Amino acid sequence: MKILVTGAAGFIGSNFVYYYLSRYPERTIIGLDNLSYAGNLENLSLLSPDQKARFVFEKADITDTVQIKKILSKYPVDGIINFAAETHVDRSIHDPQVFLKTNILGTHVLLDAAKTIWHTKEGGWEDGKKFLQVSTDEVYGTLGPSGYFTETTPLDPHSPYSASKASADLVVKAYHDTYGMPVNITRCSNNYGPWQFPEKLIPLLIQNALLHREIPVYGDGKQIRDWLYVGDHCRAIDLVYESGKTGETYNIGGNNERENIVIIKKILVLLQDMTGDPHINDNLISYVKDRLGHDRRYAIDASKIKRDLHWEHKVPFDEGIERTVRWYLDHREWMANVISGEYTKFYEKNYEDR
Repeated sequence: MKILVTGAAGFIGSNFVYYYLSRYPERTIIGLDNLSYAGNLENLSLLSPDQKARFVFEKADITDTVQIKKILSKYPVDGIINFAAETHVDRSIHDPQVFLKTNILGTHVLLDAAKTIWHTKEGGWEDGKKFLQVSTDEVYGTLGPSGYFTETTPLDPHSPYSASKASADLVVKAYHDTYGMPVNITRCSNNYGPWQFPEKLIPLLIQNALLHREIPVYGDGKQIRDWLYVGDHCRAIDLVYESGKTGETYNIGGNNERENIVIIKKILVLLQDMTGDPHINDNLISYVKDRLGHDRRYAIDASKIKRDLHWEHKVPFDEGIERTVRWYLDHREWMANVISGEYTKFYEKNYEDR
């Protein structure tokens, strides 16, 4: 089996490449990434010799119709798992257009190229083909103090990022409903773990704390998210790709709701314990003006994937977050390498005036 994994050099995509090549020693991945600021081939530097032999990298943009069609003609893949996306909400507020282009148009380009190759003259589909769209719980909007997102919760996105992901999901659904294309959609809660670009909460605060820089906290810091270790997410995607019912959407959650400020304080304690640095403490926290349209609470009901595909998250939060902090401490050179000039400029633009 050979699958195309887009966004393969990003955070979740690279973790999935490691997982999948280890899980299936007879399979091959065609990894595609345009290597934008968050896509980094160094994320795949720990592949074993055997895994490298079964991993082919193609630098390409999913919005480039010509490139994508050439790649799918060159490699007759059995399926596509689409991780490629612009994902940072703050960036989407500053520059919505790139999110709309990549997340909506890019998804359509992939779908249409796959349709051209997989759709038979008789109007059916080649056996064993599937397109899996990796989405987010943010497409559902926000929750009050109670309740959970289910797969039937109406889409109600509140940021350009989440709106672009919701739109892409609907395009995927349309290709199934109109053409009968074999697809699945997964919507996951907040991921954490190795290789995450340091604009997201956990690696950002680790980096700032190690440098004794202020840690920006939006509003009162009491926004609630459901956190899931990235390895558990990879297992869930694998299960949906292998066994998910065609046309179905599956929510993936960690059943671990925490306020952002609670996460931050816990990591500061872990960092101080692991480094012995007394300057890493709550005094680094700096409350800043809240993000525009900031959703208050996300919480996933993952009962469908648990019931139908027998998935359960395996990594408890306390174990996963300690493992994650240790990984970033052990990979400080990687952290320094990925913080490019572009990222520094964005960081200053996004937080300096707050």
